[in-house]
Amino acid sequence: MAGYSTRVRSDIARWLQAGLIDAATADALTRDVEVNTRKSLSFGSILAMMAALLFGAAILIFVAANWDAIPRLARVAALFAIILGGYVGGAVLKARDHAAIGEALWIVAAAAFGGSIALIGQMYHLSGDEASALVTWGAGTALAAVALRSNPLTVASVGIADAWLFLKGFGYYSRSAFPHAFVGMAIVLFAVSFWTRSQAARHLIILSLLCYLVLLAGNHATLPVAIPLAIVSAALFAASVFAPEPVDRIVQLGGRLPLHALLGFLTGLAIIQFELADESTYNSGFGIASVVALAGIVAAIVLAGRESRGLRWLAYLGFAFELAMLYVVTLQSMLDTAGFFLAAAVLLGILAIIIIRVEKRMKDPATGGAAA
Repeated sequence: MAGYSTRVRSDIARWLQAGLIDAATADALTRDVEVNTRKSLSFGSILAMMAALLFGAAILIFVAANWDAIPRLARVAALFAIILGGYVGGAVLKARDHAAIGEALWIVAAAAFGGSIALIGQMYHLSGDEASALVTWGAGTALAAVALRSNPLTVASVGIADAWLFLKGFGYYSRSAFPHAFVGMAIVLFAVSFWTRSQAARHLIILSLLCYLVLLAGNHATLPVAIPLAIVSAALFAASVFAPEPVDRIVQLGGRLPLHALLGFLTGLAIIQFELADESTYNSGFGIASVVALAGIVAAIVLAGRESRGLRWLAYLGFAFELAMLYVVTLQSMLDTAGFFLAAAVLLGILAIIIIRVEKRMKDPATGGAAA
């Protein structure tokens, strides 16, 4: 983003010198670039976050290693001092225009809060399990994100919720119920992300909901989950393509809802195909699902491929997956090993030709296309 903003500033100066824009317009454009540059996550900010996480881990490990040697009251005071110091110190630094360091201190405080739950619970023999501790940690981090209007803390709270989802969903905790409560967590965190202006958190929440639906399909009824997922994803894709501005004003995903919708559509169709696939005989239901998937991929490239390179590559991957599925289900019994390699070579060659031709059409200035 820094390189982009530098180029835009130089272009603005060149346009002003050439008389293409007036001074007022140049000043407005420059201010807009500066505002959006400050909102971006620079490489230095990422390093600061990583350093904060490592620093928080080091503090917690030091405290845990010397736990028995520290008096009980001093333990609690030290943990609360780290939390309070991180949040207050981060707020002070951010107010003084040191946003990256301030956000990093908030991450340290959030990590210390999570460690404190475990250490204090062990010290006072509080009832509860690790799942409850994760929920408490995530709720506290989300409240801090709301109070401080912090983008990184919002992402951190979503990450904690994801950890809870996967630990519960994959049965890490014995005899645990399926984590249906994650849907409520996702809704709350999605609402929080608008207040904290965290677009990254919204993207992560949508991907997490897809993972939740995959787990749900694997643990419960497959088709009743997969079919609505494919239909709803197709509807969202259509809405985001034919009414992009009003839809993006609602979801605020930077115009990337079609990419998420295509991923949801392909995920739903893949679940359906795995459910209907029969290696011994050709299944008509599988064939219909494959045709729908291929038609959806073509429609996605035609309708939104020009505006999004990421969507095109997701469509290419989906097309390759469909070719592999069609071979495995319909052709495997008719071909020997040599035939397999020959079929694979032909299919990959066809895929390569299609991708090359599509990319040329998307980039050809004569067609008015520009890769995004």
